[in-house]
Amino acid sequence: MMNRISYSEAIKEAFTYLLENHEEVFIIGQGLWSPWYVGNTMNDLEKKYGKKRIIDTPVSESAVTGAAVGSAISGMRPIVVHPRVDFMLYAMDAIVNQAAKWRHMTGGQATVPLTIRAIINRGGEQGAQHSQALHSWFCHIPGIKVVMPYSPNDARDLLIASVLDNNPVIYHDDRWLYENESEYKKPKIEKLSKIKPNIVKKGKDITIIGSGFTTHLSLKAAREVEKRLSISSEVIDLRIINPIDYDLIFNSVRKTKKLLVVDGAWATCGISAEIISKIALDHHTYRDIERVERITLPFAPAPTASILEEKYYIKTQDIESAIESICTKKIKNL
Repeated sequence: MMNRISYSEAIKEAFTYLLENHEEVFIIGQGLWSPWYVGNTMNDLEKKYGKKRIIDTPVSESAVTGAAVGSAISGMRPIVVHPRVDFMLYAMDAIVNQAAKWRHMTGGQATVPLTIRAIINRGGEQGAQHSQALHSWFCHIPGIKVVMPYSPNDARDLLIASVLDNNPVIYHDDRWLYENESEYKKPKIEKLSKIKPNIVKKGKDITIIGSGFTTHLSLKAAREVEKRLSISSEVIDLRIINPIDYDLIFNSVRKTKKLLVVDGAWATCGISAEIISKIALDHHTYRDIERVERITLPFAPAPTASILEEKYYIKTQDIESAIESICTKKIKNL
């Protein structure tokens, strides 16, 4: 038994569990037989389970996703893999107009147990058309659940829960997390509806909320600031970003009275805006808050030059500076 597991290994373990235990599961998408496309998250799965269950397709995001929607309605549990979420936009009709609506339009008589693995891939001078994190888009659509794991064990367990759910789920994994490792825990098979936000670091001075890669950055920053300044940060990983369960968030903010939301996308109509507005509307939480801040990307397309990428993307130092500023000032800022 392994003692540690990486994020990418955990995704492969989830695929292996699902293919072994559920004959209605198959995976379809681009580059599934190539580690260049999907890292080592799917190495040799086509050799073990056959190319009828691991289907590497031509480049046609719309056709692939549409076929998967149809198979889900017919009783299968397909997993569609989009190696870059940017190009998944070609499949928006199948996702937004079909998968998200079918159960509603049939009065619950039909289900769409479809999982879409949307890989966030940015940096490395790839430019604006290959560098987008569009998770908040899908949170706006009724009928779609959206998950965004940060830890290796969650990357495995949330993928399993997504595929076994009877609703369409967008599963966002992040290439910048693939090499991260954590202590191995046995798979925890549970319903997606039962999975709540998780406190990955307890604290008393400030609440920091992240998802996916921003949870990783927030945790690093919180530990560094605690060493330097003895500021105790409570870091919450959302795990599921649609729907968001707010109970734990409200309780934490009531305790710390300070909030920092970190989201690796744009601020306008984004996850940070949703969380902050929800807290502002909850009078029992908002009335005692001293400071609220957020960190998001600059409201511009991603640059190509590496020197500009260094300025554009969120770094641990940005979060460290925000923690220090929030915890040493007493000005309300919402």
